[in-house]
Amino acid sequence: MARDLEVAILFADVVGSTQLYEKFGDTRASETVAICLDVMKDATRQFGGTVIKTIGDEVMSTFPTVDEAMKAAALMQTRISNESRSEGNIPVSIRIGCHYGPIVQEQNDIFGASVHTANRMTSQAKARQIVISGETVQRMGPELRVQTRQIDVATVRGRLDEVALFELLWNPEEATSMLPTIDWASKGGSATALHLTYRGESVEVSDRRKSVSIGRAEDNDLVIKGNLISRIHAKVEKRRGRFVLIDQSTNGTFLLDVPGEETFVRRDSAELPEEGTIGLGRAEKPGSSLAIHFKMVD
Repeated sequence: MARDLEVAILFADVVGSTQLYEKFGDTRASETVAICLDVMKDATRQFGGTVIKTIGDEVMSTFPTVDEAMKAAALMQTRISNESRSEGNIPVSIRIGCHYGPIVQEQNDIFGASVHTANRMTSQAKARQIVISGETVQRMGPELRVQTRQIDVATVRGRLDEVALFELLWNPEEATSMLPTIDWASKGGSATALHLTYRGESVEVSDRRKSVSIGRAEDNDLVIKGNLISRIHAKVEKRRGRFVLIDQSTNGTFLLDVPGEETFVRRDSAELPEEGTIGLGRAEKPGSSLAIHFKMVD
């Protein structure tokens, strides 16, 4: 029977697990990932949370309060950071995202827009980071709230408004030297739109359409076929006049600016320069058959 609840939804996953298997072999890598999963699950239970499920190298949990979720997240980061520095252990790190909101719980799983938002927080987090939404910060106790700072804003599937991204500084040394919060609402670029062009087809990212998806699946805004291209390979979003590429693929995305400088993005994001070329799964030179040309316009 389905139940409506309000909880803190937390995702934690191992960063770069594919590279671990390639570099250290299946046995050592799988043992390392298993240790990380055990730490995540133990920390969840220690602070009153519930492990909903594990998905490969990722754990999804819920907590009654945000403070309990943040304490569990900080413990996960601390333990995995310390253990990976021990002699003989494989260096490994995790990233964590969290959002508090309504969910529908049915049997042993949870559903709803809040789950998507929590997952989006995780995709925005880098190694050793805990990223949370602005709404979630408002539900924190004062002691934890002073350890947060706004780092960005992002669009989330199913929401028209942008979501403020905050980081919880779980390392005491980082918290002591915490920088002041940036007023993101006052920051912005001069470009009003970005044109993405592929084989004569063009799509625009602007205030009217702040996110465009790229990949080989037919429901993408820009459909590109290729053996190295994922179904939903990447997205381009507008944030305060900046345009950001978010890679969601297996093989990564290559950016080439006009001067010829190349940037590789995999399961991460990067701000786009004024003009250049995007390659999905491999580097593409301007004019090649799979190259996507992008250019900002006023």
